[in-house]
Amino acid sequence: MKNFAKLAAAAVVASVVAGAAVAEGLYTPNLSYRTGPFAATGIPLMNGQKDYMAMLNARDGGVGGVKIDFEECETGYSTEKGVECYEKTKGKAIVTQPWSTGITLQVLPKTNVDMIPILAPGYGFSPMMDGKTFQWAFNMPSGYWDGADMILQFLASEGDLKGKKVAFLHLDHPYGKEPLPLLEAKAETMGYELLPIPVGLKEMQNQSAQWLQIRRERPDYVVMWGWGAMNAGAITEAVKTKFDMSKMIGVWWSGHDADLAIVGDKGKGYKSISWSFPDASSGVMADVKKYVVDAGASQSNETEMQGVFYGRGLVMSMILAEGIKVAQEKYETAEINAEQLRWGLENINITEERLAELGMSGMVAPFSTSCSNHTGNSGGWMLEWDGAKFVKVSDHLVPDTSAYADIVKAKAAEYAEANAPWAVNEACEG
Repeated sequence: MKNFAKLAAAAVVASVVAGAAVAEGLYTPNLSYRTGPFAATGIPLMNGQKDYMAMLNARDGGVGGVKIDFEECETGYSTEKGVECYEKTKGKAIVTQPWSTGITLQVLPKTNVDMIPILAPGYGFSPMMDGKTFQWAFNMPSGYWDGADMILQFLASEGDLKGKKVAFLHLDHPYGKEPLPLLEAKAETMGYELLPIPVGLKEMQNQSAQWLQIRRERPDYVVMWGWGAMNAGAITEAVKTKFDMSKMIGVWWSGHDADLAIVGDKGKGYKSISWSFPDASSGVMADVKKYVVDAGASQSNETEMQGVFYGRGLVMSMILAEGIKVAQEKYETAEINAEQLRWGLENINITEERLAELGMSGMVAPFSTSCSNHTGNSGGWMLEWDGAKFVKVSDHLVPDTSAYADIVKAKAAEYAEANAPWAVNEACEG
């Protein structure tokens, strides 16, 4: 393979010599939500994503010598607006980042026809792990069923779950229902009682009814699949009802520093599984500060930048940038298209060495993708609130994908049949 840095430089020189215009940029729209009931959790993520791309543009001239056009299309987390944003941006986009399981489910069949890859890091439809069936969809580095499996692994490490009662406090939304197939299957094999407790969109800030049920049922654990205002509402109610916070564990979207800061020391012991971890002293943070923050180009602030969600936003954009880089090297062109990016996202290999080069060691676990695996299953760490910040309280946890491989296969086949005719990657083996 040719040295792509030299190739990209040569391409720029050639275009200048020929009097041609240099590429305007690779269009990678983000379906953001800086407004609405989920804005508190969306803003730090969007800021992290945007700042990483701004840093690459300022420091490196983008990726492969071509700048990234990281335009945001505001959805307010509305599925309807999300679909509108998708239709508005798909004409020149090389990727779509839907930022909601509901939006993902709506645009998933469209992308299979439009041939635009979906990049939904750590969210979306869990069976997207099956790359042969969902050849245009990616949820790397870890999916919801990975998260649920790791939570159960952690709980089992504290004692046998047989005969225990596990309350599943979740947003009554496609996102909140995503892990139910796995949790239900595991309840049968592990012997615990699963108690689903939904929280409606209008109940997020007033969960007195749900916590009255939790008080009455006295579960051994509460697993939370919350988002936006639901997280702060649940944590506040848990403290108010004197629930043992060490028995409450959230998915990675329920591990937002600002939500726990509301209760401070009273939230000590609360945990969240996470595939990312912030590092304010990392090389990537130093470059973001130098090229973006000091230049007055960031919408973030010092407190937010130290948190889990901002750091996760950096990792998410890194994944996209790496997919672009891999595609550029493969096709020996800086100006890749959507189909070429699909190949790039399918052939990512984030090693420890590469993370060190990126200045992101320890901020995400190594992972790789393939034509058959679009999730990567990186695993992650259990984080715990110490009263002021989240800290790692586990070694690297790895999901047991063999335990739900059959569920992935069955749900993927079910989806393809329901949306027939559904094009699959027939050339993919394994």
